[in-house]
Amino acid sequence: MSEVKVSVIVPALDEEASLPAALRSARDAGADELIVVDGGSTDRTVEIARSLADLVIASPRGRSIQMNAGAGASSGGILLFLHADTVLHPRAVDAVRDAVTRRGCLGGAFSVRLSVSPSAPACTRAVLLLTGRMIGLRSRLFRAYTGDQGIFVRKDAFDALGGFPTIPLMEDVEFSRRLVRRGKTVLLPVRSTTSGRRWEAFGPFRTILLMWRLRLAYSLGMSPARCAEIYRGKPAIPR
Repeated sequence: MSEVKVSVIVPALDEEASLPAALRSARDAGADELIVVDGGSTDRTVEIARSLADLVIASPRGRSIQMNAGAGASSGGILLFLHADTVLHPRAVDAVRDAVTRRGCLGGAFSVRLSVSPSAPACTRAVLLLTGRMIGLRSRLFRAYTGDQGIFVRKDAFDALGGFPTIPLMEDVEFSRRLVRRGKTVLLPVRSTTSGRRWEAFGPFRTILLMWRLRLAYSLGMSPARCAEIYRGKPAIPR
């Protein structure tokens, strides 16, 4: 029996600096199909994507909208959603395929490591190292996955769930909630590496507090629109 095809879907918006490494890592990891969904970039994102991806499509801006568009254009039986500033481990695709086909998981995510700039002080490096480990602990305890980790899902399960909810923030949190309720998920020990740029730009402690505040507020009923207003009202936090 042939292996299940894995489609990697990358939503992007003005990501010319980060996108090449993300796409090359997906290709090196063994992605069967590589799709970039551009949300209206004004830099060289589309040009770069066309040189490295199998398919580049345009979409209205919005991560959930872009990811759903990529899923609709995909041909794989497994979908892996990758942020444009995240680099996959060389064994990532094999680990995903094994989790779905051999272990019977509907989906899940990777453990994560947060990268830091060479000029970052030692305290920032230490905080981001700890933050990556805490993200993994949260995922193991609560089976709550975020986009920075690289979420993967069986295509039929994705379709049954109606894709990502088209909300301005927390689409990954809400999707993982629905996925966990539907069946077995897993946090893979294979680590992806995602940029710590927003932690560095806004300050690691303030960023951590902001994100926990928003997740708590969302779980208590705050609307995604209000969460997005608070999130985007803070300076220098790219999304």
